[in-house]
Amino acid sequence: MTDKNDIPEEKRLLEQFCESQDLDLLGKLYQPYMHLVYGVCLKYLKDKDSAQDAVMAIFEELVLKLPKHEVENFKSWLYVLSKNHCLMELRKQKRKRTDNFDYSDLELMENGQVLHHEENYTFQEDNLERLTACIAQLKMEQKLCVELFFLDKKSYQEITDSTSYELKKVKSYIQNAKRNLKLCMEQGGER
Repeated sequence: MTDKNDIPEEKRLLEQFCESQDLDLLGKLYQPYMHLVYGVCLKYLKDKDSAQDAVMAIFEELVLKLPKHEVENFKSWLYVLSKNHCLMELRKQKRKRTDNFDYSDLELMENGQVLHHEENYTFQEDNLERLTACIAQLKMEQKLCVELFFLDKKSYQEITDSTSYELKKVKSYIQNAKRNLKLCMEQGGER
């Protein structure tokens, strides 16, 4: 893991990679965090092979996404990227399980009930996709605080400790994010 003294070096590598697209530079930037990314992936995916695959896939995502984003805190941004990658993988796995499910095997269920559950599932999936899109539109600080608070169930103090944001800022970011998410969801996922 990098310490505070390595932040200028990290910024320099980040800027140089965005200008040159040199994968060696990206490797130097990513390498100190690979074990942390692996830990996040293992936490969500609960499978060592899937977590290792995710670490490589996230590196490939970095190649595409880093030049398009203005990253102030690489570690925090990488954490959010890793988490979102894992959540998307879990959603894909969930879809595969439901796509492979054969409703004809359920003799006890009436046709209307099956249709109702499919509609409800589709509604929930649509809402989840809208929410994911809305979260992606939040400012980086808001996005990080919301994900740590609601998805990781971290306290305000734990968020303050892990991000170095002031406690008042954490509360403000979460409050503003909730308001922005509500507005975004009401507008169908677009701001």
